[in-house]
Amino acid sequence: MNQALITSAVTLGQLQHKMDTTGNNLANMNTTGYKRRDVSFSDLLFQQVNNQSSLQHETGRQTHNGLRVGTGGAVAQTAVRFEQGSLSQTGRDLDIAMTEPGFFFELIGEDGQRQFTRDGAFYLSPNPNNALENYLVNRSGEYVRSVDGQPIAIPSNFNDLNISESGNINVTLNDGQNTVVNAGQLQIVNITKPQLLESTGGNTLVFPNMEELELTIDDVLEEAAGSQVLMQRALEMSNVDMAKEMNDMLQIQRGYQFNTRAISITDEMMGLVNNIR
Repeated sequence: MNQALITSAVTLGQLQHKMDTTGNNLANMNTTGYKRRDVSFSDLLFQQVNNQSSLQHETGRQTHNGLRVGTGGAVAQTAVRFEQGSLSQTGRDLDIAMTEPGFFFELIGEDGQRQFTRDGAFYLSPNPNNALENYLVNRSGEYVRSVDGQPIAIPSNFNDLNISESGNINVTLNDGQNTVVNAGQLQIVNITKPQLLESTGGNTLVFPNMEELELTIDDVLEEAAGSQVLMQRALEMSNVDMAKEMNDMLQIQRGYQFNTRAISITDEMMGLVNNIR
C-alpha cells in the first residue's frame, strides 16, 4: 500500500510539470515566432535498472546490485517543436518572417554573446554615437547582427526601406534625389541541433557551453546568409495548436484525478487495516 501511495504522489508531481508546460504553450499562442514544447514520460523503474557500474557504491543498499526501484512516472524530456508557424501579413516595413523551419535570425547579446530568434518584429534604436543612423534591434533591445558580425545601422533620413528574400536591406534616402543605399545584410543561420538551444526569455535562444558538450559551434549550426527564406511586412505566428493543447490539458486533468483518487482509496484501505489491528 505504501508503494501505491508513493507511485501516485510521484506521478502527481510530474503531471503538474506537464500541466505547466501546456499552460505556457497556451499563454504564448499569440507570441510571434514562439515554438511549442512537448513533454514525454517514462517509467521510473525501467529508467533506473542497471545504471550503477561501480560495485563499491552498492554497499549497504537493500535492493539487489544494479537495481534502483523506482515508482510512478517521470518526465523523460521536454522537447521544443520547431515546425513552421503560419504567416501573418502586417504591412510594417520592419516586420520580417522566416518562411522555412530551421533558420534563425542572429542577435548580439551582452558581451557579444550569439543569440538566436525566430521573432522578426524589429525596431529602430538611436545610435548614441551617431545621430544620423539607427540600429536595428529586437523588442528587448538586442542588436540584429549583420553578415559582417556588426550591428545593422540604418540611415535615419530615409523614405523607404526594403528587405529582400535573402536579407539585403536597401534604403531610399530623403535627400531630394531618392538615393538608394545598401544598409547591410541580415545574418541568418541554419541550426542543425535545435534541441540544444536554451531559452533566455523574450523569445531568445542561446547554446549552452559547447566545451562541456565537446562540440564546436560548427557542429550545431551552419552560416546561411543569403538564403531566400525571408518575407518582409509579415510575421511568423506561434506553432501552438489550441485544440491539441486543450485536449492535452483534459488528459492531464484526468490523470491527476485518477492518481489523487488512488491516494484516497489507499489511505482508506490503510485505515481499515489499522482498525483491524
